[in-house]
Amino acid sequence: MSWLRELAYIHKSDRKVLLTLLTVAIVALLIITLTGRAPQQPMADAADSLRQQDLQSGQPLRQGRTSVNYVDRQQPAIVYRQPDERRAELFDFDPNTADSTALLRLGLQPWLVKNIYKYRAHGGVFRKKSDFASLYGLTTKQYRELEPYIHISADYLPATTLFIENKADAEEQQEQPRPSTSRHKLAAGETVDLNSADTTVLMTVPGIGSYFARRIADYGQRLGGYVSIDQLDEISNFPAEAKAFFTIAQPQPRRLNINRLTLNELKRHPYINYYQARAIVDYRRTQGAIGDIADLHLLPDFPPEVIERLRPYLSY
Repeated sequence: MSWLRELAYIHKSDRKVLLTLLTVAIVALLIITLTGRAPQQPMADAADSLRQQDLQSGQPLRQGRTSVNYVDRQQPAIVYRQPDERRAELFDFDPNTADSTALLRLGLQPWLVKNIYKYRAHGGVFRKKSDFASLYGLTTKQYRELEPYIHISADYLPATTLFIENKADAEEQQEQPRPSTSRHKLAAGETVDLNSADTTVLMTVPGIGSYFARRIADYGQRLGGYVSIDQLDEISNFPAEAKAFFTIAQPQPRRLNINRLTLNELKRHPYINYYQARAIVDYRRTQGAIGDIADLHLLPDFPPEVIERLRPYLSY
């Protein structure tokens, strides 16, 4: 206790300072002792225990406060988001010519579009709808949704069908008695209207069987109506002698609104290819609406003969 006796001889002011410091130290020690770090949250430990019991018993995690409030303090919270589903637009398309933009709009995944391009790049051709169903990665649901909208151009049919159908027409004519055949074919000087005749009437034209009757009707539908008999020459291997039996009474072709149609809609017309459709869309975007077909003279993809062929089929 010698330090107490020495304390009595310390100057009064110094003694007050020492006592103040001592008091502060004691208070600080008490605060540290009383407010020390509490044990980890019991709720989390309880949740760990219950969760472990559920896992060992093979039961699903308990619902309620303990399972809901459980937070793994070692790992950050992970939020799983569902991928955005692309909204599909259903419209007519040809898998042999449809570009990536159209295929994506149909709801196909990018890797499926890549498979289609890869298949076409290696010489693959979709000749019938079932060929598209064999595309790697395409699901049954996707095919059933797209199947009504698949329209494959006759240009992609095997070339042998030309000879098969012509042969069938020839055999059909040979099987019929000659007098009966002559009664069903037009005589010299008789004609049919090219735009209004159906396939049955078209087959009354000498030299036209079921194959060319279908080709005439299909091509007229794609054109939007014939405006000249010479357009029949655009059908492959068309018999020129049959043109004398056709007339066009009042040509009223279906017109394309060149300022409103999309690229894909424009290139469906036989007289507009992909590059010409893209040139039209680019011109509208940079120069504004097209007011007259003469505006197309400014585009290198439209030589004068192409413009003249298109003239009856355009509106503005």
